[in-house]
Amino acid sequence: MKVLQIITKGEAGGAQTHLLEICRSLHARVDLAVVIGGPDTAPVLEGQLRALGIATHRLPPMVNSLSPWRLLQAARALRRLLQQQKPDLIHAHSAIAGAAARIAGPWAGVPVVYTVHGFGFKPQVRWPQRIAALLLEWLLARQTAHMICVSEHERELAQRLPLAHDRVSVIHNAIQDSPQRAHPEVEPMRVIMVARCAAPKRQDLLLQALALAASRLGRAIPATLVGGGPRLAALQAQARALRLTDILFTGDVDNVTELLSAHSVFALASDHEGLPISVIEALRAGLPVLGSELPGLRELIEHGREGWLLPPDAQAWADALLALQAQPALRGGMGLAARRRYEESCEPRRMADSVLAVYGQILHDEQSVHR
Repeated sequence: MKVLQIITKGEAGGAQTHLLEICRSLHARVDLAVVIGGPDTAPVLEGQLRALGIATHRLPPMVNSLSPWRLLQAARALRRLLQQQKPDLIHAHSAIAGAAARIAGPWAGVPVVYTVHGFGFKPQVRWPQRIAALLLEWLLARQTAHMICVSEHERELAQRLPLAHDRVSVIHNAIQDSPQRAHPEVEPMRVIMVARCAAPKRQDLLLQALALAASRLGRAIPATLVGGGPRLAALQAQARALRLTDILFTGDVDNVTELLSAHSVFALASDHEGLPISVIEALRAGLPVLGSELPGLRELIEHGREGWLLPPDAQAWADALLALQAQPALRGGMGLAARRRYEESCEPRRMADSVLAVYGQILHDEQSVHR
């Protein structure tokens, strides 16, 4: 079976990590190639895929824009590539790649699997974007051979679309294991957040909480913010204004696993999420998690067990940081529970087998139609 994976951008991020794990798990069983959109001439994902021996193709016309003209340009370029590569099916990741694939795929006679990493019509999204995203998904739903949601919450949102229930499934994100573990009970407590410096991530909320905690504690709680993006400079300026003296901004890095193992608590403040890969990485490392009280995070974290889920309130986050800072044994217990959750739910073989089953069902259905 020949499958063409396609993603909007090749930057460091959750959807890219998910695609990489699928390729790593399936490339011995499936003929895979990956299409990466955007103008970046040396995307991080491309190097990672080539190290696995997986062919990549660039699609510069596919950019992160809902402009109908841009989407049509991307779809035309993708159709030409499909005619050259002749895959059995396309597996698209992220909204723009999903749109371009569902225009080009039927045009070229190739069925499309679309993995939703987070619908753009969630209630937390601003209404103009929400309406545009819902309209786009509604129009393209009938061109979707199968939709994969990364969380039950996303599947509930998918019920708004004209898509048969048996063409939607939930396959949770997963990542391969690593021998590197954190020791959250070790002092001093160090906090880490791994997230792109852009909406819907809320590093600004974590910085406010760290400032409040420092004022009550009488000293700073060391923290590392991992990730680049358009808001990085503004966040650095915010940290200076708050007089946070022990904050490290790393930008984009390729050693997230090592960084996690050197910290005590993982934080992810966001306005909305699908099923974040970064939290799964924290569970794998054995870190307690402070996360936003969101449906996707509730599928990974049981409040009070692997960590705490918090409202978007800086004081609540500061209280949680101070409670964990004062109780190393609590951090250690939550870290052990986090590692157990990873082992029970987040290893990649189950994810890969489920994805492969979707591929097989689609090709079986296609063959039945053409008999």
